[in-house]
Amino acid sequence: MQNRRARRKFDDEPENHERWLISYADFITLLFAFFVVMYAVSSVNLGKYKVFSDALGDAFGGAGSAVPTNTEVQSLPIPNPATRKRNEAIKKEKEQMTRLAKDLASTLAPLVKEGKVRVTQNSRGVSVEINASVLFRAGDASLTEESREALTAVASLLKDDPHAVQVEGHTDNVPIRNAAYPSNWELSAVRAGTVVRLFIEAGIKPSRMTAVGHADNEPVAPNTDPESRARNRRVAVTILSGIPDPATEIPNQ
Repeated sequence: MQNRRARRKFDDEPENHERWLISYADFITLLFAFFVVMYAVSSVNLGKYKVFSDALGDAFGGAGSAVPTNTEVQSLPIPNPATRKRNEAIKKEKEQMTRLAKDLASTLAPLVKEGKVRVTQNSRGVSVEINASVLFRAGDASLTEESREALTAVASLLKDDPHAVQVEGHTDNVPIRNAAYPSNWELSAVRAGTVVRLFIEAGIKPSRMTAVGHADNEPVAPNTDPESRARNRRVAVTILSGIPDPATEIPNQ
């Protein structure tokens, strides 16, 4: 009698028809997690974010998540490792060239103050323009003793620097014609070579050096009076940047 009552009580228990909700809830949770991951690895688009947020809010019976008032579609750029690496290299190179320009300007400060030397930093690197009157006698390519001291000081700064060095000779437009220099081409080239030879003797590797003569083809003044012609008679020592950068010229005086 007692067993019959127990069996009847067991048989009378109602069947649970809502057990499927547990599996359904697990499936919805996994699906939600999948979309969250997919959204996280994609670029942030404000328009799509608002639609997605409102849809989730409606699905779960609440208001959509707050988004910025500016609903214009925007995408955050994905950083390019190669571009970032190059930008960092350019920045480092520029900082190194700036330090070198300041050191050169400091070393040649007396001549800079007198207006006989000009130190600039530009897209090519660092340029030191030296008036020819500081280095040579008129119509000659032999360095004066005073100029040797100044150039040796410059060489001491460049000796351990890895950059290439280009030395350019310039003249005014007054023709020269003698046994040593048939034209301004020879004079400008020999003057550049004389400076290069001193730098090599001071310890700069020859493989880093280049000598160029421009004659009167790249004037910095109009050659209309003695003062402007004196400005055009010059030697430019350029420490070439290893990474070209289209920066504007920055005087360091």
